[in-house]
Amino acid sequence: MSALHEQGWLARFEDAGALLMAVRELRGRGYTQLEAYTPYPVEGLAQALGPMRNRIPLLVLLGGLAGGFGTLFLQWYASVIDYPINVGGRPNASWPAVIPAALEMTILFAALFGIVGMFFANGLPRLNHPLFDVPCFDAASRDGFFLWLRADDPCFDVALAHDDLARLAPLAIDRVGP
Repeated sequence: MSALHEQGWLARFEDAGALLMAVRELRGRGYTQLEAYTPYPVEGLAQALGPMRNRIPLLVLLGGLAGGFGTLFLQWYASVIDYPINVGGRPNASWPAVIPAALEMTILFAALFGIVGMFFANGLPRLNHPLFDVPCFDAASRDGFFLWLRADDPCFDVALAHDDLARLAPLAIDRVGP
């Protein structure tokens, strides 16, 4: 994770409506790296924040393919190249015999790749986050409505971003990160 991903401005808003209006305003100005923190789900906030890139389905697909084809190759190599045995006159590369194991390994590898990918996508394991150092951020789980404008946004400029947030009349604006 880059150092810019852990910096930016955190604005606290009075209620969910003000937060939703602020997100829409900033998205209209071209900001894309916005994160919102609320004590309860806010209708329309996910759509206002915009789509998030999700690579987990691709990882699950790649994991399933690697597990399935890897198992098929391993069983083919073992029965045809390494240790061919004539059992009841069947061919060495008899595909009905290898399908159950390949199916199981496809499911196992897909699940493992999905879980590992989810951990990396969520930035875990992580014991501390720079937002935890901001005073009053603990209110995000009780009654606070926060908007984090990250510094890795292409439109981010320290002074301009602060001014853009200040125009939205938040209760407070705090700097995140060093």
